[in-house]
Amino acid sequence: MSAAAEQAGRRVEEVLARLDGPADAEARAAAEEIVRALMEFYGGGLARVVELLGRPGARPPADPLEPLLGDELVASLLTLHGLHPEDAPTRIARALATLPQPVENAGFDPAGGVLTLRQSAGSGCGCSGDPESVRRAAADALACFAPEVTGVEVEPPGPREPALLQIGTRPPLAGSGGRSPATAP
Repeated sequence: MSAAAEQAGRRVEEVLARLDGPADAEARAAAEEIVRALMEFYGGGLARVVELLGRPGARPPADPLEPLLGDELVASLLTLHGLHPEDAPTRIARALATLPQPVENAGFDPAGGVLTLRQSAGSGCGCSGDPESVRRAAADALACFAPEVTGVEVEPPGPREPALLQIGTRPPLAGSGGRSPATAP
C-alpha cells in the first residue's frame, strides 16, 4: 500500500475518533455512513476496472486504457482525481458520442462551464429529439466524462438541405432487345 493511502486511512480513523463523544453520536453515525458509501463507490469502481481488464478478447485494443476511459464509472473516478489522461475537449467528444441522436459541439466556455450544442439536421427519420431531451441526455453523459461542463445549451437545428433526387436511366425491359421503351419500335 502506498504511503499516501496509509496516511488517508489513518486520517479517516482520527476523524471518526474525534466524533466518539456521546454528544456527537449522530454526527459519528453520519460520518460512518459517508465512509461506507464512499467505500462502496470506490469498491464498485475497482470492481469495474477488474471486470473491464479481465474480459477475454480476441485481441487487445490499440490503447490498453480504452476500455477504462469509455466506462462512465471509471472515467468519472479518473476525472474526479485528476488522473484522466484525456483533455476536456476529448472527454466532451467522448460523452457526446454516447448520445442516441447526433449533436455538434458549438463551443465550450471553460470560464462559465457552459457547453453549447447544435442539433444535427437529422437524417429525415424525425429522430432528432426536442432540445430539452437532447440537453438532458447530454448533461447526463457529460456528468460522468466531463464534470467541468456545468451547463448545456442547445441550439435548434439549422434548415435542412433538400434531399437530392437521383435520376438515372431506366433498365431495359425484358424482350425489348436492350432498347428502352422510348426507342422500342
